[in-house]
Amino acid sequence: MDYRTLGRTDIKVSLICLGTMTWGSQNSEAEAHEQLDYAVGQGVNFIDTAEAYPVTPVSADTQFLTETYIGNWIAQRGKRDDIVLATKVAGPTRDPIRKFRGGNNRLDRSNIVAAVEDSLTRLKTDYIDLYQIHWPDRPVPSFGRRGIAAIEDTDETVSIEETLSALAELVQAGKIRHFGLSNETPWGVSEYLRLSRDKGLPRPASIQNAYNLLNRTFEIGLSEFALREHVGLLAYSPLAGGNLTGKYLGGVIPAGSRRDVSRQFVRYDLPNQAVASARYVAIAHAFGLDTAQLALAFVNAQPFVTSNIIGATSLEQLRTNIASVDVHLTQEQIAAIEDIHRVIPDPCP
Repeated sequence: MDYRTLGRTDIKVSLICLGTMTWGSQNSEAEAHEQLDYAVGQGVNFIDTAEAYPVTPVSADTQFLTETYIGNWIAQRGKRDDIVLATKVAGPTRDPIRKFRGGNNRLDRSNIVAAVEDSLTRLKTDYIDLYQIHWPDRPVPSFGRRGIAAIEDTDETVSIEETLSALAELVQAGKIRHFGLSNETPWGVSEYLRLSRDKGLPRPASIQNAYNLLNRTFEIGLSEFALREHVGLLAYSPLAGGNLTGKYLGGVIPAGSRRDVSRQFVRYDLPNQAVASARYVAIAHAFGLDTAQLALAFVNAQPFVTSNIIGATSLEQLRTNIASVDVHLTQEQIAAIEDIHRVIPDPCP
């Protein structure tokens, strides 16, 4: 396993991060613990979760189960000091199911403090290594939406300064060690960095955004922040919701797959997705590579990536995904990837 430094902290995290979004819906607690045992045994020390998980599918009956499963594993195995634990606080949402703290889940001080305490209880730990803002409080394009045509802030929109001040209090109290961003824009990252400098507040250690062969928009504005300011990318959806494995080609939807159980996720249901996916899958076949490992190896190789967040519903998938750290693309393979990207750039932003 390879390890990279998390931002400007003294924490080393594994290049592969274990994502947990399906635990509690597609995966049972026993399966979650099996995945944790295997991943840690392979050198994975970075675990990512959220108060909003599981979301495949979203259900009031399963809310908070993912953190609970992880907390039970920590209590049973006694390995808290062996892992870097990351979780997230939910921002405001119109989703009638994903309501937190009475349905007013803004990113103000009271909500953030309450969310941290609840996560600490479920995770059965005294501290969180990396606490992330799951998505901004202000309206921004995210989860597949493009661009900003107008500023849509309201009187209820919480300022970044208030959010950052609350996080600073939690760092001071020892509840969290560091904080990170997620689904954030270049302006948002720059504002957190500015306030950190001007107000003497903590700086973001990372940013967790989607990044994969079908969506390389992170390279356009955010990669420079990642490299210059050491706010490294924690890449989520590296397999583009499973599309880059090729299992959905030809309109096939395998029973029990994400597209089968979570039909509300339409981020990758765009016109050029299937064409681009088929071409990347063809590259893997031409070079004798596993389709998932080709896509993951591309993400692993990026200098602005701190860790690649993989998710699996089976132990077989997990083994394949973790083993991608041993796959190093050749210049010929990278050139083939770039040829496709030039013709079909970012079909699923």
